[in-house]
Amino acid sequence: MDIITSPETMQQRALAERSEGRRISFVPTMGYLHAGHISLLEEGRKRGDLLVLSIFVNPTQFGQGEDFEDYPRDLQRDAELADEAGVDIIFAPVASAMYPKGYATYVYVENITEGLCGASRPGHFRGVTTVVSKLFNIVQPHVALFGNKDFQQLAVIRRMVLDLNMPIEVVGMPIFREEDGLAMSSRNVYLSAEQRKQALALSQALTTARNLAAVGDLDCAEIISTISEDIAKQPDARIDYIKICHQLTLHEQSAVDQDSVLLLAVYIGKTRLIDNGFLLVPA
Repeated sequence: MDIITSPETMQQRALAERSEGRRISFVPTMGYLHAGHISLLEEGRKRGDLLVLSIFVNPTQFGQGEDFEDYPRDLQRDAELADEAGVDIIFAPVASAMYPKGYATYVYVENITEGLCGASRPGHFRGVTTVVSKLFNIVQPHVALFGNKDFQQLAVIRRMVLDLNMPIEVVGMPIFREEDGLAMSSRNVYLSAEQRKQALALSQALTTARNLAAVGDLDCAEIISTISEDIAKQPDARIDYIKICHQLTLHEQSAVDQDSVLLLAVYIGKTRLIDNGFLLVPA
């Protein structure tokens, strides 16, 4: 396994591999890998001849007062896990290589970025789409894999790839959860033992919402009210948003249907957690 830090070196390697007819699979991450990331790598291994993992904590997607400086980093640990997962190349640039002095070009996707995380984290998705487009240009992948936990991010990236005619297959992979239901996240390490228990309120909210829909309670406002009250019982919880949206447009819905997805962002203490799940109407 090779570790490449130079964007130019990575791009030259990728172009050379493509010229030899090799299919490149790509998993972009901010590192501190967990089992969810490993599932992406395992699928990427199946879908390509060369598996590239990027590890880059992207400063442009963090807002003022967010956890850029504190975001967990451990390249040696990540490299060991990546090697076990069959990664061929880790691309791990530094910020000054990705955003050199005088950098002035950004990618912005309209409309779909304005609600949900886009509303509470201004500028976040501009940072995401900019770095992902840069990574796509550098790594030159045929297929890129992302987790469904970042549901809005995946929708935004798919929109960008479609609108900018990028010849890349974007694959969304299922959310990986701990045995007790908590969605895996690198930020889970911030939680104290007590907060870790409180964080289960997110996955429990999904279960409650699905159970309500399953018995015919389809009013979105009522479902949101019920699960909001449940989450608010946790002493360290602060709700950022709870929305039920159409899975493609992310427009808010008034009644649950087969295209409905519940999206949650909740602070447990200082840690912002997100989760989501589809709400299926019984036939």
